[in-house]
Amino acid sequence: MATRSAKRSGLAGRSARGGAAANGSTLSQLGRLFLVCGVVGVIVAALLIPAGVLATGAVGSADDFLSEVPKGLDVQPPAQATTLLASDGTTLATLYAQDRKVVDLDNMSPFIRDGVVAIEDSRFYEHGGVDLTGIMRALVATLNGSRQGASTITQQYVNNVLIEELVADGKSDEAKLGVEKTMADKVKEIQLAIGLEKQMSKDDILAGYLNLIYFGNGAYGVEAAAKLYFNTSAKDLTLPQAAALAGVVNRPAYYDPITQPENVVNRRNDVLSKMLSQTKISQAEYDAAIKTPLDLHVTESAQGCAAAANAPYFCDYVQQLILNDTAFGATVEERTKILYQGGLTIQTTLDPALQKVAQEQAAATMSATDPLQRGASIVSVEPGTGKVLTMAQNTVYDPATAPGNYMGNFALPVNDTNGETLHGAGGFQAGSTFKPFIFAEWLNSGHSMMTTIDGSVRRYPSGYDWQNSCGNITGEYDPAVAGSFLLPNDDPDHYYPMSAYEGLYNSINTVTFQTATTLDFCNIQKMATAAGVKDGLTNKPYDLSNIANLIGTQNVAPIDMATAFATFASGGIRCNPIAISSVVDAAGTKYPVPGADCQRTISEDVAAGVTHALQSVLTRGSGWNIGLTDKTNAFAKTGTTDGNIDTWTVGATSGIATASWFGSYKGNGPEWVNQDITVNGKYYAGVDGADLAGGQWAAVMNAAASNPNYVATPFTQPPASMLQPTAALVAGFNDPKPGDAPVVAEPQKTTPTEPQETTPQQPTQGATAEPTAPATTEAPQPTPEATLPNTKPEPSNKP
Repeated sequence: MATRSAKRSGLAGRSARGGAAANGSTLSQLGRLFLVCGVVGVIVAALLIPAGVLATGAVGSADDFLSEVPKGLDVQPPAQATTLLASDGTTLATLYAQDRKVVDLDNMSPFIRDGVVAIEDSRFYEHGGVDLTGIMRALVATLNGSRQGASTITQQYVNNVLIEELVADGKSDEAKLGVEKTMADKVKEIQLAIGLEKQMSKDDILAGYLNLIYFGNGAYGVEAAAKLYFNTSAKDLTLPQAAALAGVVNRPAYYDPITQPENVVNRRNDVLSKMLSQTKISQAEYDAAIKTPLDLHVTESAQGCAAAANAPYFCDYVQQLILNDTAFGATVEERTKILYQGGLTIQTTLDPALQKVAQEQAAATMSATDPLQRGASIVSVEPGTGKVLTMAQNTVYDPATAPGNYMGNFALPVNDTNGETLHGAGGFQAGSTFKPFIFAEWLNSGHSMMTTIDGSVRRYPSGYDWQNSCGNITGEYDPAVAGSFLLPNDDPDHYYPMSAYEGLYNSINTVTFQTATTLDFCNIQKMATAAGVKDGLTNKPYDLSNIANLIGTQNVAPIDMATAFATFASGGIRCNPIAISSVVDAAGTKYPVPGADCQRTISEDVAAGVTHALQSVLTRGSGWNIGLTDKTNAFAKTGTTDGNIDTWTVGATSGIATASWFGSYKGNGPEWVNQDITVNGKYYAGVDGADLAGGQWAAVMNAAASNPNYVATPFTQPPASMLQPTAALVAGFNDPKPGDAPVVAEPQKTTPTEPQETTPQQPTQGATAEPTAPATTEAPQPTPEATLPNTKPEPSNKP
């Protein structure tokens, strides 16, 4: 079956078939024209009857005919492209079903207005919607064996409005062009054209027409056409450019400037000739224009999120936020229509300068096409506002099957809180980045960070007396149980008593577990939820029903980790992440957008205690080698899961919080272990959180430090009680708090210390004692027992 464009193009010449067929066709056209003439005659007669004169029966019928006209056409704004803007107003992407930008007549060159009228409807400003002279001229042409159109610009506009309505409603297959129209269709078109002239001015009809018509190659309306073919605006079209576009309108495929430039030049010259004969231009203007080469500057409009080179995944995120929000329509179909046809201007929160750094860093961490096929993700939010400032990853936003192509967003959970898709990857095992929330609950429950904790305790048998007021707790670390083992740290050098403070900044698993022995797991979960952490696969609260989950075995989306650390950075004020600042449609209508709902969820003292402790991660702890330029007013936490599969650095200043992840997004099997690998020419015995994730994190944070919008100010110091020495914690025997009377510890029976023959004896450190030197750049590999297969979730035992 021929395409519509082919059918339309086929109307240009006479039929190649024999005389009988040609004569039949001519007679058919004659019949149609005579009938149209009759209808138009009645209409014109009715229009010319003076007011108050008694109409004849025929004129009365015409009056009835005309009285129905205004009901038949609902002129709505045509489909327009939606524009996504960065925070500084620069364009991130355009989304459209039809590439169109509506402009008023004052913003169109007078040459395009005069050119279209000259070639399409020279009596446009004289007739009342239907040109009887034009119809008679078309009749004569038909009698002479040729073809000449009789439709006025008003009729063409009506026809295009009807087609636009069908396209907008998903019924484009019902649109009729040229010879597909029946006589009833033509009569209706005449009715509507006359009615439209009663409702709209000539200039408004011409502007509507020029904004609606198709100029080929995906360009709808004169503004898009001017940009596509000449890289200019409709307002700045020169005479030869405007004449060329005016000529395209009749048959966009035949007069295609890109593929048929000779046809376009010939048609342009016809337009210029008519403009001259109708005194629209002077002889000198005509002579100069006709000698001008076509001189195209083809500038194709980049469409869709794939064209948002520096932020395709952020673009997709914003797109999904609109499609999921009932403020933009009750149904998905309605929301899709307004997003791709409504001419929305969506102002986003993305900082384009920081995003450029983030995207470059993610791509440099590992190429999308690297045979290792690992992922890198960076997402930043602003503390106190929730504004999403960066969202970058190293894969290619492309649905085609190819190495490095991936449509999922590493930064996001699978769905939003209402269960609507966000195209998110669902997060990754959080590893030791979850430890600050346990530490926060330790402080929140009245403890001091300077309490000495016994880091040598490694055995937690089944049935251990954990507390969980909102559920049960399973799991054990006990070699007496088949498939289990002792709780490991990342290295053999930290199985000794130390402060809770040191245990956090050095990321010691055994210290984390000992602090948890005095806490209600339900309250730890509530603390994490209060900060903004949730399960990236389900949006439910982080699961703490198994003791291994204390050290980050559950998936959390990077955007939620960034949000949680922003909560600490803002002094305990949690703001939901927001990516959209405002949405306005082409008519200026503003739409409501979700707010950040900023509220205090964590006490200022607890937030101050956490930031104070995490500052030492960057100066003496697990992230000491991260290349942050100014570590004075910053804090962070690293994280690495078993097999080094997921690695993190998450941290913040008062101005920006960033979550950085590097790891294996395609699976957790042996082939995805990040040990004994070479990345960008550098060998890693095991990739840790401070390595690749830490490097890209520092790059973004360093770039933000030079921007006054994200200036870092000193964090509030924690209250003295949080820094006060106390009696040492003896699990199951005491729960030391600042100001308590000293107690005498008794030997533990439920959590015996396992002898560590390979671990050098370390002196028991006081509350303020710190290591005299940082750890080595690359941490040793986990003990064999930490990576043995077992039936329980394995611990995330890395810093």
